[in-house]
Amino acid sequence: MQIQVMGPGCPKCEETKKNVIDALAEAGIAADVTKVTDFQEMAKVGVFSTPAVVIDGEVKVVGKCPSKAEVLGWLK
Repeated sequence: MQIQVMGPGCPKCEETKKNVIDALAEAGIAADVTKVTDFQEMAKVGVFSTPAVVIDGEVKVVGKCPSKAEVLGWLK
């Protein structure tokens, strides 16, 4: 599983990354989590607002920080 957390590094983006990592730990799922800060890379997948989370190429959320519970729902 590949998860991309997209954002320039603002506090909401960092919170999003933390929620993703916490959800993975709680679910016991191994994944490759990368932080994408390049706006051109974000635009390639249709992300024009941050933070955003992309799981295996599918955009799950744009423009808001998902809760850990939301991320857990996407991992199932």
